[in-house]
Amino acid sequence: MNCAQALVKALEDEGVEVIFGIPGGVVLTIYDALYDSSIRHILVRHEQAAAHAADGYARATGKVGVCLATSGPGATNLVTGLANACMDSIPIVAITGQVSTFMIGRDAFQEADIYGISMPITKHNYLIKDPKILLQVLKEAFYIASTGRPGPVLIDIPANISDSIFDLIPPQEKVDLRGYKPKTTGHKNQIKFAAKALNDAAHPLLYIGGGVIISEAHNNIRKIAEKINAPVTTTLMGKGAFPETHPLSLGMLGMHGTYYANMAISNADVILAVGVRFDDRVTGRFETFAPKATIIHVDVDPAEIGKNIRIQIPIVGDADNVLSTLLPMLDKTTHADWIAQIEKWKGEHPLRYDDNEKKEILPQYVIDKIWQVSKGKAIVTTEVGQNQMWAAQYYKATEPRTFISSGGLGTMGFGLPAAIGAQIGRPDRLVIDIAGDGSIMMNIQELTTAVYNKLPVKVCILNNKYLGMVRQWQKLFYKGRYSYSHLVGNPDFAKVAEAFGAVGITVRKKEEVEPALREAFGNGKTTVIDFHVRSEEKVIPWVKRGGSLEEMMLE
Repeated sequence: MNCAQALVKALEDEGVEVIFGIPGGVVLTIYDALYDSSIRHILVRHEQAAAHAADGYARATGKVGVCLATSGPGATNLVTGLANACMDSIPIVAITGQVSTFMIGRDAFQEADIYGISMPITKHNYLIKDPKILLQVLKEAFYIASTGRPGPVLIDIPANISDSIFDLIPPQEKVDLRGYKPKTTGHKNQIKFAAKALNDAAHPLLYIGGGVIISEAHNNIRKIAEKINAPVTTTLMGKGAFPETHPLSLGMLGMHGTYYANMAISNADVILAVGVRFDDRVTGRFETFAPKATIIHVDVDPAEIGKNIRIQIPIVGDADNVLSTLLPMLDKTTHADWIAQIEKWKGEHPLRYDDNEKKEILPQYVIDKIWQVSKGKAIVTTEVGQNQMWAAQYYKATEPRTFISSGGLGTMGFGLPAAIGAQIGRPDRLVIDIAGDGSIMMNIQELTTAVYNKLPVKVCILNNKYLGMVRQWQKLFYKGRYSYSHLVGNPDFAKVAEAFGAVGITVRKKEEVEPALREAFGNGKTTVIDFHVRSEEKVIPWVKRGGSLEEMMLE
């Protein structure tokens, strides 16, 4: 068999069920092999969408997502999606074609050094120059992508390698890579120190992120929170790791986090931080973050511990393994005074908006209704900007892998292709993309992908006719000088949807919101709802960049 046929057979052996991609000249041999494969191929309309769809598939299922692109512009179009997956620790294997080995370095047609380009934005990458190593490389790629701290791995395959015929050399049964030994069990003494700190705490707090979901540690998080009666706050990536309908939930913290989450982290005396990276959107000013707390940091990636915030009790290991060891060491406690203070903060400044507004639809109201009509059981993806933050605030995620958003990179155009990947991975679930009118235009061509594959994805556009988050910053910091953030000339999104073969609905009145959602959620078709919402609405609370978490704007 040729190298391309061996590659496809190896992908089948890895359990790959779906690949997202677009064919091109130097990958035609691979595509010819896919023609007879059991693997389902989803033809996207832009390679960036292939990476985002593989990303959404991986987040929704816990499996490795796979995408495929040709050389040159095909490969470089994957770059944003790879960077997005790398920032958010998402397991992807990206396969790219390359010009033949004897043409590399000669500026051949559609040549680009994707190996060099992708090095800073992948967990690992390969350029195949010998067909004999291909199957071993593929096995290593899936292992590296899915173990330790997950991330994208790229395999670049020159055209003459794909075409070559060779005797199949099976890979080693067990991957054993020198220098790559992810540590999964935490240091026992460090876990004992963590248990003592939590048992002695008066104001404990659990601060959890995407690592909890990756490790499937959500059950242990809940057990620990309930055993020591400690409130729980999550990052954007951690939404769903602890049910946000639970009395101990504080929702999201940080720049647009809840008042009570930010106050809790500023007044806690012991913080159990699990699977988080202390990014600037969470911490605010590093020097003022959690000033009263002893911080316990559990993370599988030792590079994250102490990178941004000084840690008193570091524990390197898999979150679920560490928490399983920690749980029986903890005393059952109530912390009544601390919980009373939390409830006081919740009562003083709950998440709220003017529900009596009659003239204009408020975006927060739309999110509320999405949550109510879906009964909180949907898989939600988001675009990036105000729509993303309102979704994070008002859509109460109760299960892991049901809230999918671009956290680290903040990629506009992520939501729709991610929703497509999630829907293919979880065909049993309602999948909703909460979008802005700016973000949705960046990959709107993927409506064709959804329609062609009969995917009942729902796109809910919060149409405020602005690049909303840019406008919000310009209002506060640039004296309302809206420099090129006003989206003059937006299309009629319902008609655009219909042109792609989807259902299009326009909503301009508050009383039309719920009926439109019920119609869309029940029709079994790709549907776009264009909600015309108040243009000047802001995301509140708001901690200005570089500010302290206690310096929140509440109005």
